[in-house]
Amino acid sequence: MFRAVFLQKSDTAVLSEVRELSEDRLPEGDVLVAVDYSTINYKDGLAITGRFPVVRQWPMVPGIDLAGTVESSANPRFKPGDKVLINGYGLGDAHWGGLAQKARVKSEWLIPVPSPFSTLNAMAIGTAGYTAMLCVLALEQHGVRPDRGPVLVTGAAGGVGTIAIAVLAKLGFDVTASTGRLEEAAFLQKLGASQVIDRATLASAGEMLGEEKWAGAIDTVGSATLANVCAATRYRGTVTACGLAQGLDFPTSVLPFILRNITLCGIDSVMAPYELRAEAWQRLARDLDVKKLDAVTQVLGLDQAIATANDVLSGKVRGRAVIDVNR
Repeated sequence: MFRAVFLQKSDTAVLSEVRELSEDRLPEGDVLVAVDYSTINYKDGLAITGRFPVVRQWPMVPGIDLAGTVESSANPRFKPGDKVLINGYGLGDAHWGGLAQKARVKSEWLIPVPSPFSTLNAMAIGTAGYTAMLCVLALEQHGVRPDRGPVLVTGAAGGVGTIAIAVLAKLGFDVTASTGRLEEAAFLQKLGASQVIDRATLASAGEMLGEEKWAGAIDTVGSATLANVCAATRYRGTVTACGLAQGLDFPTSVLPFILRNITLCGIDSVMAPYELRAEAWQRLARDLDVKKLDAVTQVLGLDQAIATANDVLSGKVRGRAVIDVNR
């Protein structure tokens, strides 16, 4: 038996509870992992609360991230005792996820936890930090360098935003942080932001083409914010889009793309190819100050996961909410 967050669907709602499950209920896979830690991401919040229909199979154990120790493996690439992690691949919406003490998964989803990270470090980074690094890699691929000008990070106090700021600052970028929680300004500056702006300056409909401000941007918000970011991006700049906290819409025009030749890159962390995932994690091992992880992380027990899901959706969680599934 093992403990897990368990989701069931009724005619009118999603029922979420922590309960004991039998190991023989685990889905198919060739590797059994004893989970150490998982996380609560925005998508997990949607799944647990039922606010948006992200779950594709029922019942479900949520948790799009996990890190732990291989218990048994039918694939010679992994052996008992190996420290491994997973981000995405349908975990927590199509395949039972990481908010459980046990997980049976496909070996092709697993990445060895890179040195110098522990399994706790790996989940302090999680999908949010891995997505942040995918954004950084995309900016670099499109020629955004520190000498090109400042870079904007929206949703700066969230999971993606905090890791993005820490990485970009270490790489030498001048980082502007946009947040609705201005009381977190000192915290964001400690992570490496040189300037903190109120998200309200970007959140309403603006000009189709504004003053050129940023050489690049990492946007976690979408909607009018993403439109305004594109309108204020410098000539041949690049914007990466990885979130939709404000909305699914994109109320803009083609002017920034034609007149300023900017690039808008969509960032998908769920089904990114293995080689790109491995590169992102190796770059995180090189370019993220492990000491800064403590400042962006709170570790909670499994019984706190459901309440934390609501807090994540309400924007009350600073940085990363890591779940110790054995606590």
